Amino acid sequence: MSRTVLVTGGSRGLGAAIVKTLADQGFNVVINYYQSKEAAEKLASEIGSEKAVAIQADVTNRAEVDRLIKQGTEHFGQIDVVVNNALVDFKFDPTEQKPFPELSWEDYQKQIDGTLKAAFNIAQSVIPQFIDRKNGGIISIGTNLYQNPVVPYHEYTTAKAGLIGFTRNIAVELGQYGIRANVVSGGLLKTTDASAVTTPEVFDLIAQSTPLRKVTTPQDVANMVAYLASENADGVTGQNITVDGGLTMN
Repeated sequence: MSRTVLVTGGSRGLGAAIVKTLADQGFNVVINYYQSKEAAEKLASEIGSEKAVAIQADVTNRAEVDRLIKQGTEHFGQIDVVVNNALVDFKFDPTEQKPFPELSWEDYQKQIDGTLKAAFNIAQSVIPQFIDRKNGGIISIGTNLYQNPVVPYHEYTTAKAGLIGFTRNIAVELGQYGIRANVVSGGLLKTTDASAVTTPEVFDLIAQSTPLRKVTTPQDVANMVAYLASENADGVTGQNITVDGGLTMN
C-alpha cells in the first residue's frame, strides 16, 4: 500500500513542489492549505482524486488540526508521514527586514507559533495512530540560516532553530514506537512566493559562496523530503539534513 503523506502549506511554493514530487513517486498526498483554496484544489485535481485531497486548516489552531488529521485519515485510511512545511506570514526581503532594535516580541511569537506551535499540533494529533501501527514519520522544514545567517532574519531563524530541538526530543522519546523525526534545512530557495522579493544581489552572493555555484531550488528540498518519507529512510531519525549545495557543512 502506498504511504500517505500530509503536507502543511502544500498548495504553493515549496509545499507544492513537495506535493508534486511525492505524487510522482507514488505517494498519496493530503494537501493542507489555509487560504489558497483554488491553488490547493487545482493541484489535487491535477494529481487525481485517487491520489490527492485538499483540506483547509489553520495549523496553529489545534481544533482545526485535529479535524485535518481526521479528514485526511478517513480519506486514505491512514496517514503515514507528516511534513511541517507551512510558513506563516514571512517574506525573505533583506531590504524590508527589521533590524533587531526595531523588532517586537510579537514578531518573534508569530514565527514561533507558525513553526513550533504548528509542528506541535500536527505531531500530537497524528502520533496516536503512529503508535498504534508502530510506524510513522515526522519531517519538518528548517533553514540553513540558523547556522549561517547570511541575512539576519531574526524571528524566522530563531523559530526554525527551535524546531531542531523539538524534533530531536521527539525522535528520542518516540523512536521506541518506530516513529522517525527529521528536519530538512534548505538554503534560500530560488524561487518561492516567500523569496520572490529577495534581491538578485543576495542570490548572486549565495551562489558565489556555494561549492556547487548555484542557489538551492524547491526541487532540491522536495527530493530529500520524498526520500525521508520513503521506506529507504526508515533507519534515519533525529537528523537535521541540510540541502544547500554545500554552503553550510555540518
